[in-house]
Amino acid sequence: MNEQPDFWKNKHVLVTGAAGFIGSNLVERLAAMGAQVTAYCRYNAAGNTGLLGCIPASLSQNIKVVFGDLCSPDALRDCMDGCEMVFHLAALIAIPYSYHHPVHVTRNNVLSTMTVLEACRAAGVMRLIHTSSSEVYGTAQQDQIREDHPLEAQSPYAAGKIACDKLVQSYHLSFGVPAVTLRPFNTYGPRQSARAIIPTIISQALTQKHLYLGAMHPTRDFLFVADTVDAFIKIAQTPGIEGRTYHVGSGQEISIGHLADRILQITGRDLPVVFDEGRIRPTASEVNRLICDASRAKTDLGWSPAVNLDDGLKQTIDWVQHHLDRYRPEQYAV
Repeated sequence: MNEQPDFWKNKHVLVTGAAGFIGSNLVERLAAMGAQVTAYCRYNAAGNTGLLGCIPASLSQNIKVVFGDLCSPDALRDCMDGCEMVFHLAALIAIPYSYHHPVHVTRNNVLSTMTVLEACRAAGVMRLIHTSSSEVYGTAQQDQIREDHPLEAQSPYAAGKIACDKLVQSYHLSFGVPAVTLRPFNTYGPRQSARAIIPTIISQALTQKHLYLGAMHPTRDFLFVADTVDAFIKIAQTPGIEGRTYHVGSGQEISIGHLADRILQITGRDLPVVFDEGRIRPTASEVNRLICDASRAKTDLGWSPAVNLDDGLKQTIDWVQHHLDRYRPEQYAV
């Protein structure tokens, strides 16, 4: 994947949201290339490091776990000494949760981003890589969404992410913070929770007699997690791109209905679909179509996806099958 391992040897980097799905995969890749990674995790009384526990113990010498709350102004005070790169992935990401708790989601995501920006500004880091979301566009107004597509917040979560993106832009323009924004489309793969649609379908397909799903018509552009991590690495390594935003996605869309059919085919199951009203977004909030134009990333970064959907689904199915204790498919049973 042209990762330039020498670039990362002993480089001090900070990853926020390190205990999460994409964050833990990124921490693992960075540590494997020799970086010294500070993995920032939200404090919890149990000292649980989340999905960082999936990383091989052989890489532990390259990973330092730090607990805290990014909504605190001094959260990163002791983490930034000698830090050269910052990957900001920390966020509350559940869109349904944002309908019920919009203040919590917006306050957390905006304040944590402000804390990271202030810390990067004070420390003079080489680069901040900020994580956005394709949800900021709402339903696609183009066949493929480019970086200049209009922003359309169709959920409180999306509105908060737009605010975060604009804060990052403002700190780059106002204070020269060397920030680049990565906007992945729907990332999936091993370690992802049933908050997301692919593990939800897989865990039910493996254990239940029905699939409980909401709207089947929306289309999404799914990107395997290793390809998303590759984009983070390439953005960090590529000089002269400060202030830019990059999309990464497959450039192919698939409806939720067809996605369910494909997963059932791979798992060898033939299950009826039961409509689950609890999985429906408010009508005007439903994002009906998302499909990525990643041509800027391909041109500037030399990035392109390496894992096709079927291969990625097979790897994800294998993970879920071996970690069913992490899922609760029985919640759908009647």
